[in-house]
Amino acid sequence: MTEKRTVRVAAVQIAPDLDSADGTVGRVCQAIAEAAAKGAALVVFPETFVPYYPYFSFVRPPVLAGADHLTLYERAVVVPGPVTDAVAAAARSHGVVVVLGVNERDHGSLYNTQLVFDADGSLILKRRKITPTYHERMIWGQGDGAGLTVVDSSVGRIGALACWEHYNPLARYALMAQHEEIHVAQFPGSLVGQIFADQIEVTIRHHALESGCFVVNATGWLTEAQIAAITPEPGLQNALRGGCMTAIVSPEGKHVVPPLTSGEGILVADLDMGLITKRKRMMDSVGHYARPELLSLRLDNRPAMPMTTMIPAAIPAATPPAAPLEQEHTDHDDARFPIPGEPAHQRVAILRHQAG
Repeated sequence: MTEKRTVRVAAVQIAPDLDSADGTVGRVCQAIAEAAAKGAALVVFPETFVPYYPYFSFVRPPVLAGADHLTLYERAVVVPGPVTDAVAAAARSHGVVVVLGVNERDHGSLYNTQLVFDADGSLILKRRKITPTYHERMIWGQGDGAGLTVVDSSVGRIGALACWEHYNPLARYALMAQHEEIHVAQFPGSLVGQIFADQIEVTIRHHALESGCFVVNATGWLTEAQIAAITPEPGLQNALRGGCMTAIVSPEGKHVVPPLTSGEGILVADLDMGLITKRKRMMDSVGHYARPELLSLRLDNRPAMPMTTMIPAAIPAATPPAAPLEQEHTDHDDARFPIPGEPAHQRVAILRHQAG
């Protein structure tokens, strides 16, 4: 009989430090310790949590967002670098898998990046959101297919997508086809209002059902003081409230524990991994329920490179010309065009006879 396997996971809903990137990283490391103390083996944080989600870009026109955008550049995460070193050390110290959303800086561009650290602190996945949404396109560059990868970790096979990437069915199918067991979803939180929270819930529950996997989703939280600091206009402040749906969903589409929709907190739940097989016995979207001869996905998983260098192949040394025959060909055509299967020494003998 197969031994029952249970994984305890944690989804973190806390506020970032809008004034200090180091302050947010400190909050991350503290939450890792708290979740590990509760027995969690996997800890998930919100989308671009370090240093913070660019809320300013949602409520401020581009012509007025330059200073905030440059500040985000200054505080963004370089991978690898001091931030990844600190989070890796926390993961290794507590023996937990950590999934963290960051604003990644790669020279002159920022990216919405998801980082997966294994329990030994190794960085096993760095992926970038393939298409930033709406206002985000003024902030981040685009990711590529190399990040649509499911990785093996100490808690199982993990796949990850950020926010509205879940509305790209082919992106989700790419992870489903790689047999993810735990899907990590990350959303900003404190955005748009209740309708956003409702949409998040529908989206992650549907993916759990369709993929036959667990979904661990984390959204962020803004305090009233932080909302006021982002914009002083009451009408725009309303756009920075609600939209929180930190949740853990089973392969049967059910909440494993009640979701966290307001305030700060850490959601903890035990995942019965046997539910994956129970669900897929009935409906395996990439197995017995699939029709790949009719419908299939082609994924270009090559990293997008702005430049490739072509290294010329070495030029081989010139081959010396073959020595000419001693005598012009006569009528013995078969000597010049040997019969297949005829021993080589017999062919040589015929040539010599002609020469003599």
